[in-house]
Amino acid sequence: MITYIDGPEVRITENDGIFVDVEFYHTKEKKTGLEPHRLFPRSGMNKYIALLDENGDQVAVIRNIDTLIPESKEVLQKALDDYYMIPRITRFIKMTEKFKIWMWTAETDKGVITFEIRNHIASVKPLYDGRVLIRDANDNRYEIPDYRQLDKNSRKMLLPKL
Repeated sequence: MITYIDGPEVRITENDGIFVDVEFYHTKEKKTGLEPHRLFPRSGMNKYIALLDENGDQVAVIRNIDTLIPESKEVLQKALDDYYMIPRITRFIKMTEKFKIWMWTAETDKGVITFEIRNHIASVKPLYDGRVLIRDANDNRYEIPDYRQLDKNSRKMLLPKL
């Protein structure tokens, strides 16, 4: 049975890396080594976070992490940020196309990267708020927080693909 967490009835503490421990105040029950996952990773950044046990089974769902006590929210946010570490593209340096394979070199908040995409229609997803999600040929993900904030040259490289 899945438990829904609606607010400060739990305390979440760090375990190891992306894992957390959850203590339920009302039952005094403690679950350890849970792995948080976003049920809606594109649209629900802070809502509906599943907590999975070591077998990958859902044991709890946090409806909204903003309702947690600040210490728990901070621990959970760090675990999610580590798990969903997505480099944010700040500008494009170079783009080439050969045989319908696009090779991009970009500057990100994690350093300069080069990646390829094979199908720009399926791999480059603009979202309503100006964000753009990119999935490369190796299934790595990248994000442009707001394509409108890119420099002119970077927008020029990206916009024909949107």
